[in-house]
Amino acid sequence: MSESVDPIAQVNTAISELIAATPTPKRRGTLLVVDDEEGPRMSLRVIFKDTYDLLMAEDGPTAVELAQKHEIDVAILDIRMAGMSGIEVLERLRFVRPDIEAIMITAFETTDTIRQALKLRACDYINKPFDLATIRGAVNQAMQRRMLEGEIHTSAEKVRELLSELQNQKVEEQIAKTRGDIYASIIHDINGPLTVISGFVQLLNKRLGRNAQLETEDLEFIKERLRIIERQVGNCIEISRRYLGFLRQQSDDSVRANLKQLLHDLEQLVRVHPSLQENEFRLYPLAEADGEMSVKVNGTDLIQILLNLCVNGFQCAPQPHRVEVGGEVLQTPLNLAEFKDGPNDRLLNVESMNNTAPLVKLWVRDTGPGIPAEVLPKIFDPYFTTKGPRQGTGLGLNIVQRLIKEGHGALHVHTKAGEGTTFTVYLPAANATK
Repeated sequence: MSESVDPIAQVNTAISELIAATPTPKRRGTLLVVDDEEGPRMSLRVIFKDTYDLLMAEDGPTAVELAQKHEIDVAILDIRMAGMSGIEVLERLRFVRPDIEAIMITAFETTDTIRQALKLRACDYINKPFDLATIRGAVNQAMQRRMLEGEIHTSAEKVRELLSELQNQKVEEQIAKTRGDIYASIIHDINGPLTVISGFVQLLNKRLGRNAQLETEDLEFIKERLRIIERQVGNCIEISRRYLGFLRQQSDDSVRANLKQLLHDLEQLVRVHPSLQENEFRLYPLAEADGEMSVKVNGTDLIQILLNLCVNGFQCAPQPHRVEVGGEVLQTPLNLAEFKDGPNDRLLNVESMNNTAPLVKLWVRDTGPGIPAEVLPKIFDPYFTTKGPRQGTGLGLNIVQRLIKEGHGALHVHTKAGEGTTFTVYLPAANATK
């Protein structure tokens, strides 16, 4: 049996190996000599011409111009020069090349110049006339320090680039996964309306096929079914727009849907849905006042929530059983302390719920076998299903949870072995006149 490999460890190892294996380009290093006296400049040229790439400047402006055009590692600066002093030149070089190493030389040492040089982070301070070993040692140390800093910086840049590439790859994979889930959800959601449309088209074909002449009753039958088909086509369009808005990260907080009309549309869909089969469906009427309320959610979303819950109820057992739907309007917020997660109960989306009255409470109850305690925590996971391959995709309840969350609602599940399961949806409500 092969051992499992930690992908993060693999990435870290790959980064380390890549950094270690990447050859650091060897270069001589660039030394800038700034002195207004030709004699010291020429002496320094002779000393370092075979060791480093040399740039020579006889005054401050020339030195700054060279620094703007070339990458300079170390600068040797005479403090006393006509025009700009060595301290002033170093100050400007620091602005152009913040990481440059500087060695100050002077024949007139003062406490003030030493203090200024140290303030500008000069790495050494040498008196004229300098001896060969001293100047070589100072430049060599400064150059090594500069090269080491450059290698550290280069390695850090490589790590940042690799981590950035890794992060981008993760983001792209997450986007691809998210889009894949969205496309699967689109197919799942549109499948409901398309099933209804297909069923009604078959009914119309049968009705037309057995009648040579259409009676008034036939025309009314056809007109009613065509109206339902038109509504379901509209639902398909609305579902497509909803997911397109999700991909574009658009939202509309002003949507409202009439509760009474929604339940009426749901009943029409369920009555012709293939999942109904030999099962019984019962829709409990709303109180008159409740029927005039609106739900603060996209109507197509709420239809999909309830239809998915009904289909889930129909498919929970092969034996004929009953699925019931009902609802009411609550005039007080939920007492969340009353809900306890356990082997028979789960409450979801509480953290994003708008628990402000009035609230619409809608429930879908089945008289099936109930959900086992070990299965209950998994039922909202994407692609999890206990149904056969031709019955379920494992997306229905995951979509239900997501749509309720987007609607700032909550979902409670109560189940009991041998008695069935009840899904209760809580969503923000509003008076239809508001």
